[in-house]
Amino acid sequence: MSNSGGEVGAVGGGSGLDGVLTRLVPTGEDDLELLAGWFADPGFVEHWGGAPLSRQEVAEKYLGRRRPQVESFLVLAADAPVGYAQYWRAGPDGGGLDLVLVPHARGRGLGPDAARALLAHLVGESGWRRVTVDPAAANVRAVRAWEKAGFRRVPPGGGGELPDGGLLLEYRRGW
Repeated sequence: MSNSGGEVGAVGGGSGLDGVLTRLVPTGEDDLELLAGWFADPGFVEHWGGAPLSRQEVAEKYLGRRRPQVESFLVLAADAPVGYAQYWRAGPDGGGLDLVLVPHARGRGLGPDAARALLAHLVGESGWRRVTVDPAAANVRAVRAWEKAGFRRVPPGGGGELPDGGLLLEYRRGW
């Protein structure tokens, strides 16, 4: 794992973000084996594009090479890696999140906890006013997890239904 305590620009030079049940640590090159295995597993990517990814795609997208545009994290629970999260800025005061957990870590409250840790950083420390997520509408467990973390569905007609079958949920500062 990459939790070597190295600097991470978007996390204020710290080594991670803490939730109650989870800790998010920036990904790095030494996480390639772990992430390549996860993203090659159909159960892991079921709601992350649906198709396994090549080792090269994982290296290009999920090891932190896209910083500062996209910040990438391993999600840890009890110091064991259980998922991947990323965020990106989509304007001067907001952006989006993605989060996926390994199958055995789902249904334990880890997703909402990691989301709240990210929100505390983005809204509380970075000054974001709006954060969006776009889970598949059929992924009821993920939709519920995002709602538990404080996200609300954008109403139909307000951009809440996406052409790919996803839902748009948002979190706004002050809710």
